[in-house]
Amino acid sequence: MECTVITPERKLFSGPIQSVKVPGTKGQFQILKGHAPIVSSLEGGKVEVVEESGSKHSFEIVRGFVEVLRNEVSVIVVTEETVEAINAQ
Repeated sequence: MECTVITPERKLFSGPIQSVKVPGTKGQFQILKGHAPIVSSLEGGKVEVVEESGSKHSFEIVRGFVEVLRNEVSVIVVTEETVEAINAQ
C-alpha cells in the first residue's frame, strides 16, 4: 500500500506503508491494506504512519482530508506551520 502525506507547502511523507492512523472528525481510525474506498475529513491531532519496514512517523495536524482508493492513501493536511505561513502574509 502506498501513502502520501502533503501540506500546501511540501510533502511530509511518501512511500510504501503497513498502516496509517488518522484523526477523523468522528474519531481516530486506522487504514490497512485492502481498506474500502473512502474520503474523510480530519480534525486536529496526530497522523501516524508505519512504513513497510516498520519505521514510524508522526505528524501533528490542524485539519485535513484523507482519501483511500485501490491501496493508495492520500493525506492532505494543514499543519501549524501552514497556519503560521498564512498568518504571516
